[in-house]
Amino acid sequence: MAVQSASSELHLWRLERKRHLASWNSGIGAELAGGRWNSKGHPAVYGSLDPSTAILEVAAHKGFKALDTLPHVLICARVLAPERAHRITVDSLPNPHWLIPGSPGKGQQAHGDRLLDRHPFVIVPSTVSRYSWNIVMNPVTAEGLYEVVIEEPFALDTRLHPPGG
Repeated sequence: MAVQSASSELHLWRLERKRHLASWNSGIGAELAGGRWNSKGHPAVYGSLDPSTAILEVAAHKGFKALDTLPHVLICARVLAPERAHRITVDSLPNPHWLIPGSPGKGQQAHGDRLLDRHPFVIVPSTVSRYSWNIVMNPVTAEGLYEVVIEEPFALDTRLHPPGG
């Protein structure tokens, strides 16, 4: 499975609600609710390695209607220290079922917490798009290791939210 791009640069793409833009990099949402790779009480910022996967990840949770009717902002942050990103693979996981869509278990979240304690960025396979990758950032240890290079209003292609859909 090819995961390297032609560029050696690493980017975190995120689609954020406009009203939460000021705190996009705080990890507060994942800290309050927990996520696939972090438990409640542990901040984490979820993104993708490409903009299309970032859009699909949000659509999987909120639906295309929300992306069409609520203001969102597309953010791209360049990772300044790509060597500090840890990539996990199916073979490196204690349980390969962690990559199947559905609710994460306590073991998966604890494993993610340990990875984020050791690495400011963790690259994980996407469950939404099988051949795509997500990136999870520890907002505390990643401070100063990334820079925002794109921050622009997001507009959904209206064909993805057609009338009667």
